[in-house]
Amino acid sequence: MSQLDSLFAAAFAHQKAQRFDQAIPLYQTVARQVVTTNLASNLAFCLAMTGELDAALHWLGLAAGQAPNQPAVLEASVKLASALLAAGRYAEGWPLMEARIALHPRLIPPVDLPYPEWRGEPLAGQRVLVWLEQGFGDQIMFARFARDLVARGARVTLACRPPLAELFRAMPGVEAVVAVAVGAQVSVPPHDYWTRYGSLPLHLGVTLESLPDGPYLQVPPDRPAPAKPAGGVGLMWRVSSTGFNAAAKALPEAQAQRLLAAGCVSLQPEDTDAADFADTAAIIAGLDLVVSVDTAVAHLAGALGKPCWTLLPSSGLDWRWLHDRDDSPWYASMRLFRQPPGGDWPGLVDRIIAELARR
Repeated sequence: MSQLDSLFAAAFAHQKAQRFDQAIPLYQTVARQVVTTNLASNLAFCLAMTGELDAALHWLGLAAGQAPNQPAVLEASVKLASALLAAGRYAEGWPLMEARIALHPRLIPPVDLPYPEWRGEPLAGQRVLVWLEQGFGDQIMFARFARDLVARGARVTLACRPPLAELFRAMPGVEAVVAVAVGAQVSVPPHDYWTRYGSLPLHLGVTLESLPDGPYLQVPPDRPAPAKPAGGVGLMWRVSSTGFNAAAKALPEAQAQRLLAAGCVSLQPEDTDAADFADTAAIIAGLDLVVSVDTAVAHLAGALGKPCWTLLPSSGLDWRWLHDRDDSPWYASMRLFRQPPGGDWPGLVDRIIAELARR
């Protein structure tokens, strides 16, 4: 093994161990001699993880110019996109986030439809199908942009998983909803264009300043609130075990019990009569406040305009919550409570209990 190969291997070992500050100078030493696609993409990844975004953009550009569809380049693109979006640099982040489609085929399955993908063309009188991707929370968050499509003259159909279907059917301006069960074949009426939820901000030119943050979902009028809970503060503390950063997001059971003892009522599906998100929306509408970890219920509360305190972990933070803010540009009714470094849930719950007592 040559000296350059040894340096690259050492840098890659540091990268895999998340010692990015140690990986960067080793990659830079190798780059003075030779620049490969792997080196450029790995260096871009590490620079993105340490917040050196402009340098990361430079190296990612070199890597993408050589092999845009290589897995390491796609991974670096998504990581840098996340870092740019977390910094509020939406115009630079959205194009790179398109790499998610090739990188995550399980979460974002290929689409085979006999009409073109929408990429910003005029929409007056055009039928647009918004195809599902990622999780429930992502679909709820990006569904706000259906209004923008309607404002451009489009006739909008939303595709979603069945638990979201009745909620989305009550969304003003949406013409139709197609419920797509996992693994099922569905018949979709003809459209003029299709697009994905997560691609809408790119093609609509969404910036941090133009992001619509007001309520955009409502309880279906024929959906009465289930019998419980009623009034007070609702609590959601578990997340799907298959979701991004699930272990870090979930509130430990002992800390959840402290909040329940402080007067919160459980919004966990097993503790309510909710059959779908429309039922959950009806429950939330009857509450004064929702306290939730980073899960679909937090997005639902924000989309309904219900006050929501969202508890965020200190590790693996999602780009949409940005940095060092206690508000969300995505939801005007939301407050963000960030876990102190080191994973201190008890300290954060102490703060929540104190805040609840002052309400």
